[in-house]
Amino acid sequence: MPARTTRDAAPERAPDGARARPTDGPDSGVPAEAVAPLLRGIAVLRGLTEADGGTLSLSGLEKATGLARSTVDRLTATLARMEYVRLDGRDVTLAPRLMDLGNAYLAALRLPALLSSRADALADELDESVSLAVGDRDGIRFIHQATRRRAMSLSFRIGDLLPAERTAPGPLFATEWTESDWHRWHERRTADPKDHAFPAVPPREHGPHDEDFGRRTAKAAGDGWALDDQLIEPGLVALSVPVRDPGTGRVACVASVVSHTSRHTAPDLRAALLPRLRTAVAAMEEDLRTAPPPEPGPPRAGLATWTGASKQELGREFVESLARGLTVLTAFGEGRATLTLAQVARTTGLARATARRALITFAHAGLVAPAPDHTFTLTPRVLSLGFPPLSRTSLPDIAQPHLTALADRVHESTSLAVLSESGDEIQYTARASTGRVLSARITVGARLPARATALGRVLLAHPEARARGYALVDEELEAGLRSIAVPVRDRTGRAVAALNVSMHAARRTTQACETDILPELSRTATAIEADLRVAGRFLHIPPT
Repeated sequence: MPARTTRDAAPERAPDGARARPTDGPDSGVPAEAVAPLLRGIAVLRGLTEADGGTLSLSGLEKATGLARSTVDRLTATLARMEYVRLDGRDVTLAPRLMDLGNAYLAALRLPALLSSRADALADELDESVSLAVGDRDGIRFIHQATRRRAMSLSFRIGDLLPAERTAPGPLFATEWTESDWHRWHERRTADPKDHAFPAVPPREHGPHDEDFGRRTAKAAGDGWALDDQLIEPGLVALSVPVRDPGTGRVACVASVVSHTSRHTAPDLRAALLPRLRTAVAAMEEDLRTAPPPEPGPPRAGLATWTGASKQELGREFVESLARGLTVLTAFGEGRATLTLAQVARTTGLARATARRALITFAHAGLVAPAPDHTFTLTPRVLSLGFPPLSRTSLPDIAQPHLTALADRVHESTSLAVLSESGDEIQYTARASTGRVLSARITVGARLPARATALGRVLLAHPEARARGYALVDEELEAGLRSIAVPVRDRTGRAVAALNVSMHAARRTTQACETDILPELSRTATAIEADLRVAGRFLHIPPT
């Protein structure tokens, strides 16, 4: 059933609300066996997660983490080698492959896979946003969002952390808090009265007193539901009901319907929608009860073996202990929610001593929860490593860096396009051009007849294109314009977009397009598809 959430992991923030920075001093509280480069790498990823757009300059990362510039350079070079970040000059940007870490937690948890379709159906039925959240110490963290597309709509992301007392799910989780949990909550409230440690919510101005949250928790325990009446910000209201684990009876997650006061007041939300929310939750609990035991997938091969080769190639610029440490998180997943040290070492190929130090480090950072039976479980805090900003990624976002690299290699313009709803046209969604005087000048958003373009023929599965796996159009759309395109497929194998290279016919023959351009084009499509598979494992990736 669902993996455990943690109550004993170390805090993500320092008590004063500032970022807890990894140090090696005797008074830092860091275990002696913790891996310092791994803690520093975590600090870099969290700094990027909280940055606008998941991007910071190297000097910005230096300020955000308190690390030396040379250390930041080595850490980001290592993360770039792992394809967890992209380096663009002096800027560092989170990359889709980083979502492998959050995916490991979500797969181990199983709740998104088992319950997301129910949440999506409820959102369609009510025409309101619906979310699923889990408890993360004295906060809540979203694991699924079914958001309505409106001018005024929900902006929370998967992985965002909110203070429990400012949400509807919070009192429901707090009904199970221990005395030490309440003590920790009071300490956090005293140290951070404005909620600066929660960048996903506006700073608190006045808000309720601590006694109010206690009363809301007691009411939630009696009612079996809870309301958020504009606690996060004016206009936002939410109604929540707990989804209980059928084996333990404890709260596995909380389902919420979220709206705004121009559509529903908080009392109206409860009166109108509570029965339907409870019906959906009952169905979710039945899904949990009847779900077959998870079948562990095959362990990912080569998680650790490639680090030695990378170290040999890059030398001092590659921090092997960071790379090896992060592979430990990917040892977990569906059917592997709880692992022993031996199982982690066997799955990753790491030595037991290396795996043990990584687990100690992650436990200190709050990413892993150790149990008395000497097993380990991922915590919701794994989602703090890049998942919130990356959960809003689109297919053009994923494709753009690959298009730019392709254009640089072949010295021709490249494009990504999708098929219109009617199927008669293609719409360009991403572009990368070169500095040539004569090149294809097509803007993002432009539409062209599908049957007259290589992109369109690939997407329409034109018989010739389907058989060859690509389409080549020679001066049919415009005299002098030659284009070759391949499909971009999602996790199910469906062609969701097409990728092309276009040029003037005088620069390359059709045969040269097939021998020189097609291999590069196919390699780029494969790279985009790999990123899309990771990003789309638990999310719907918008095609535009």
